[in-house]
Amino acid sequence: MNVRVNPRVSSLVVAAVLAASFPWVHAQQRAGAVALDADDIGGVVTSAKGPEAGVWVIAETTDLPAKFAKIVVTDDQGRYVLPDLPRATYEVFVRGYGLVDSPRVRATVGQPLDLKAIVAPDGRAAAQVYPANYWLGLLEIPKGEHSADEFALETKACFSCHQVGTRATRELTKAVGSFATSLEAWDRHVLMGPNGANMGRVFATLGSQRTAFADWADRIAAGAYPEAPPRPASVERNLVITMWDWARPTSRRSDAAGTDERTPTRNGYGLVYGAIQSSDILAVLDPRTNTTTEIRIPSNGPVLDANTPRSSVWGDEKIWQRQADPRSVAMDAKERVWVTARIRAPQQQPAFCKDGAVNRFAKYFPLAGPSNRQIQLYDPKTKQFTPFDSCFAADHNMFDEHDALVFGQENAIGWIDTVAFDKTGDVAASQGWCPGVIDTSGDGKISAGWTEPKEPIDPKRDHRIEFGCYSIGISPTDGSIWCSGIEHEDTTLVRIERGATPPLSCKAEVYVPPPSTIPVPYSGGLAVDSDGVVWFNWRGVHTIFSFDRRKCTVLNGPTATGQQCPEGWTEYTKPGPTFKGTDLTTDMLYLTNLDHHNALGLGEDVVLGGDFNADSFFVLRPQNGRMQTLTLRVPYPLGFSPRHVAGRIDDPKAGWKGRGLWSSYGMYTPWHQEGGKGTRPKVVKFQMRPNPLAK
Repeated sequence: MNVRVNPRVSSLVVAAVLAASFPWVHAQQRAGAVALDADDIGGVVTSAKGPEAGVWVIAETTDLPAKFAKIVVTDDQGRYVLPDLPRATYEVFVRGYGLVDSPRVRATVGQPLDLKAIVAPDGRAAAQVYPANYWLGLLEIPKGEHSADEFALETKACFSCHQVGTRATRELTKAVGSFATSLEAWDRHVLMGPNGANMGRVFATLGSQRTAFADWADRIAAGAYPEAPPRPASVERNLVITMWDWARPTSRRSDAAGTDERTPTRNGYGLVYGAIQSSDILAVLDPRTNTTTEIRIPSNGPVLDANTPRSSVWGDEKIWQRQADPRSVAMDAKERVWVTARIRAPQQQPAFCKDGAVNRFAKYFPLAGPSNRQIQLYDPKTKQFTPFDSCFAADHNMFDEHDALVFGQENAIGWIDTVAFDKTGDVAASQGWCPGVIDTSGDGKISAGWTEPKEPIDPKRDHRIEFGCYSIGISPTDGSIWCSGIEHEDTTLVRIERGATPPLSCKAEVYVPPPSTIPVPYSGGLAVDSDGVVWFNWRGVHTIFSFDRRKCTVLNGPTATGQQCPEGWTEYTKPGPTFKGTDLTTDMLYLTNLDHHNALGLGEDVVLGGDFNADSFFVLRPQNGRMQTLTLRVPYPLGFSPRHVAGRIDDPKAGWKGRGLWSSYGMYTPWHQEGGKGTRPKVVKFQMRPNPLAK
């Protein structure tokens, strides 16, 4: 008997059999043109409005030794690929501006997965995932004792510890207590927690203008919400973010190091270290095994923060009691870890720091102390710490081309000759320092008998300056050291060359931007690019400057005290929200970093300003002779507060997969992050694909 089979029915039967036997076949058809590898998850994101472009797809798991998440952005057709996921079961969801978070869907690797985005029912619902700086833009600065500039600056003083505009800061919870007015609640709110005494002092300086915060909270409670940020666009959609939990739920501030930044291929795929200030530990991530551990940093320093104000989150627990108080971390050419930490009491300054008869640096410029932080050297091979007692107060640092680790401090720069220290173990002979003395006499050298900072300039004598060196950079073109301070009124950029026979050969230069470009003087971070151009940000404004010394016509002499080179400065402004009714930004760029080696994948000498209140890096990318501006946002969990970022190239032959930038959540208050109490800080890796679907 001849049986005629309808081709359409036949194909349906075959499809049904395949779908029953191999469920992924049907899913792959639904996922359209999204091609996947066995360790990917991908598909299409649609909502009631159709494909959703420029939204984030987030995969998170607790199946691995450390809590792990990967985040990507959809392309212009709503397609996404989460690449290179460790084998685990993930919860996957969609977050985007104009949406509310979609329900979490369980998925495993190799699985095509279309996702349904949920359009927000109203603007207030959508705003719950906006960064803190957008919520702070609802705050209206009242007239009063302080100018709007001063009020904004005092508010931004809080940013050094935590964001302002997060749910933890904009909402007055029952834990604060019951009060007759919101102002009374705010007066109590800022006194609570381990830094309450300092917060209360800052808040009190605002006087009657502090009512702005009560009004802000009241309007938000009544339904006010900010405008929407723009979604990621263009190359911003190529970003892949990977993050791991590390440290402790009470751990404040961290910098991360995973390579020698001069040679970013060193320690490829190796351990990443974070100096965790409040916990006296090095947090350690092994990205190969997705494992995090802790190494306790030894110290003979005094106990800090033994008594703290009662916290609405932690009660009377002394969550920041510590001794080592580590701050900054760097890896050397031997893959050892140098961490700034207290090894003694600040007043116990070594005699050789002060005795000019013994030490040539002390004879030239004695450092009587106190120095608040010294250095510990950790060797991963021996798992031992070696203390290094410095005359200078150690903080941010950078290696030069001769393996000297250079530090900034108040009114001087210092360094450790690590080669000499490895040979001799002699702490005194392995360190040096220089003050800032300007060649105001114009004879090309620094001579003894200079005038002091408070004395008037004498054109026949050189002149010592007071300066801050919170942030430090080293020029690859000539080895000069560049410094910026951190104080509100510090507007200076200082260059120091050590010369052949320091300290006698040390010479300083000082530069200040034209006054019209500094509406709120509050310096911050700097970095130096491959041409010796300095990139310098102001914390009080949403601005990054570049300073090109090659353009200067005056470098020394009696007039070279700051304003002698206006032609060297160029200004770049970051777009973003402002305080209500003003042009004053609610952002704060904390430190400035440079991707010298194209570790991110956007090219060499890309500038990254850590936007502390905006969950993001502000990026300046040289392109076709101009600067392209980008925002690299971490959308989850809310509260990403970047300080330092460092590039590592694990495998230069592996394309975008073999390279990345490493940063961390740097707030003092991880319980302010999305998730609240118990949430731990994160170490974060940024990678840039050639397109949003690259695997």
